[in-house]
Amino acid sequence: MADSWATSLDLHLDLRHVGRGIAAALARALRDAVRTGRLAPGTRLPSSRALAADLGIARNTVADAYGELVAEGWLTARQGSGTRVAQRAAPRRGGRPNRPTLAPRHPLNPAVTYNLMPGSPDVSAFPRTAWATAVRRALAVAPSEAFSHQGPAGRPELRRALAGYLARARGVHATPERIVVCSGFIHGLMLMSQVLRAQGARVAAVESYGLPEHRNQFTKAGLRTVPLPIDKLGIDPSGLPELGAQVALLTPAHQFPTGNPLPAGRRAAVIDWARRTGGVVLEDDYDGEFRYDRQPIGALQGLDPDRVVYLGTASKSLSPALRLGWMLLPEGLVWEVQEAKGIGEWTNSALDQLALAEFIDSGGYDKHVRAMRQRYRLRRDRLVAALAERAPHVKVTGIAAGLHALLELPPGTELSVVHQRAARESLALSDLARLTYAPPAEPRSAVIVGYATPPDHLFPGALAALCRALAPV
Repeated sequence: MADSWATSLDLHLDLRHVGRGIAAALARALRDAVRTGRLAPGTRLPSSRALAADLGIARNTVADAYGELVAEGWLTARQGSGTRVAQRAAPRRGGRPNRPTLAPRHPLNPAVTYNLMPGSPDVSAFPRTAWATAVRRALAVAPSEAFSHQGPAGRPELRRALAGYLARARGVHATPERIVVCSGFIHGLMLMSQVLRAQGARVAAVESYGLPEHRNQFTKAGLRTVPLPIDKLGIDPSGLPELGAQVALLTPAHQFPTGNPLPAGRRAAVIDWARRTGGVVLEDDYDGEFRYDRQPIGALQGLDPDRVVYLGTASKSLSPALRLGWMLLPEGLVWEVQEAKGIGEWTNSALDQLALAEFIDSGGYDKHVRAMRQRYRLRRDRLVAALAERAPHVKVTGIAAGLHALLELPPGTELSVVHQRAARESLALSDLARLTYAPPAEPRSAVIVGYATPPDHLFPGALAALCRALAPV
């Protein structure tokens, strides 16, 4: 970028220390400006286009940073009024009553004490001792070539371990030769978008509720996205033929964020569409290992391994810091994906791959998943009980599996008020509006609670703060 701060409107946002990325740096700089009082409550911010031009960055980057701060309660965005600093975001002076002065803060946002954003496990529960043992064992038997440059497919030890585990635990048809290791779901989606676009795909169908970051990967690759409607049974695949899509990105085991599994009839309809049209289904199995009140639902890939690309990661089961994901590919896509990945900076750490392979083969991974499944189920039950007692007007849905819950609020509830209260409680929440691609005829007022995210010692406080934020408006 040409300058480290914007020249118009005197925002003076210092982005020199990008760290985890430009969007994160911009969001951090805006939070600091609001927290210190440089940006007063009610201040209207530049449009995303204007600020992007001033900073010399992409407009989508500014829009993503604005969206994150709106969701956290620092900013408000209303049609016709633009983006403004929220009224409650004035600098805090003095301490909070009944609040521990040394409470840990969210690593990416010092204003957050209680992080209930979805998408993360309880990272304090990472199995350090068992993982260290797996690392030592893996290093003891690792061949010398494991310490050299690696090919794009990933270590054969991990691909063999994953093939066995995924076939057993997720019901897929897997061989090591069809697995390509990647650096997480976004990396895998980026590679698939590039490969499918090169093969002639032009339109990608996505669920009408989902993460904007996923849609952006298609857009960056040159594909147009179209929304698939979602009802109480999940996505409705009946409209796929009319959408003209060649690709469909789905979360069939546990729709994100509504939480519904895709029923058998609709699964069959998706596969039928793919077979008739030559389409490709990208299956995001982001938390399929965590189920509580039902039998495990196998992966969609098991119905047709030649039309479904299965994508999984260790981010929810172990830690996003490992940056380990995997793609189980149709045979005809394996070479193209490896070529797209190449052997550059996206190549994963061979040592982490060897450690995960050992962790799976030794049974340590299964043991850890079982323990976390029980831990998260207890948390889910505590969340449901707390809301039933202190916020009975809230309807809890999508909780038979996964690491988050959808909390339906009474019709007409102003989400901005909920976020204002959450900000006063130092509580981070997401909401359904932020994850809506195609607004339904009747908008739903709902927040999304990642009950797996906080460490155990903060979970009671997070529940109390949540109930106060959700008090009737």
